[in-house]
Amino acid sequence: MEKILIVEDDRKIAELERDYLESSGYEAHIVADGSQVIPKLQAESYDLVLLDIMLPGCDGFALCRRLREEMDIPILMVTARTEAVDVIRGLGLGADDYITKPFDPSLLVARVRAHLKRYERLTAGRDGKGKDEGKLLVQDVVIEPKTWRVWKGDKELKLPNREFALLCFLAENPNIVFSKEALFEKIWGYDYVSDAATVSVHVNRLREKIEDDPRNPRIIETVWGAGYRLNG
Repeated sequence: MEKILIVEDDRKIAELERDYLESSGYEAHIVADGSQVIPKLQAESYDLVLLDIMLPGCDGFALCRRLREEMDIPILMVTARTEAVDVIRGLGLGADDYITKPFDPSLLVARVRAHLKRYERLTAGRDGKGKDEGKLLVQDVVIEPKTWRVWKGDKELKLPNREFALLCFLAENPNIVFSKEALFEKIWGYDYVSDAATVSVHVNRLREKIEDDPRNPRIIETVWGAGYRLNG
C-alpha cells in the first residue's frame, strides 16, 4: 500500500485529505508542524508528500527546497495562495505540481494517483529493467540513463525525476530544437495538470546545475520564438 504524508496545520483539511486518500486505498499520515517533516520522512518511507505552504515551524517553500535536495519523492503543494509568482516559486524549488484551496477532494486523489503512476514509470529503469543505452556525453556532463546518474566533471549531480528525464531526452536528441509544448508532451504528457510553462522552470533549474554560467548557457540554448536546443 502506497503511503502519503500530509503536511497541513488545518486539522479539518488534513483529516479530509486523509479520509479521501484512505478510502481510495492509500495509507495516509498527518504532520501539522513543518519542523516535524524531515524527521518523519527520515524515520519512515513515504511515496508522496502533500505539502501546504503556510505552516508553523517551517514554511512549505523552505521544506520543498530541502526535500528536493535530500530525497527523490513526488511533492504536491496544497495552498490557498493562487498568485502566479507563488506557483512559479514552488515549481522552481522542486514541487511536481500544486492544487489550490478550496479543492474537490476527488480531484486531489486523482492528482495523487497520476503523480504516483508517473513517478513509477519514470523510475522503472533504476532497478535494471530499463534499456541500457550506455553513457551520454555532453561537453563535460556525463549521463548514465540506466542508473539515473549524472556527473559534471568529477562532481555527481542530484537531479529529480523530471529534470533527469528532460536532460536525458535532450541529450539523446542533440542539436534539435524542441518547442516547450513538444517537451511538455514528451516528459509530462497531456494528462498532466500543469502546462508548458513548467518546462521553462525545469530548464532553468537544469542550467543552474550543468552550465558553467547559467546566465549564458552553452549546453541548453534558448532558440527565441522556437524553443530549446541541447548543443552536443
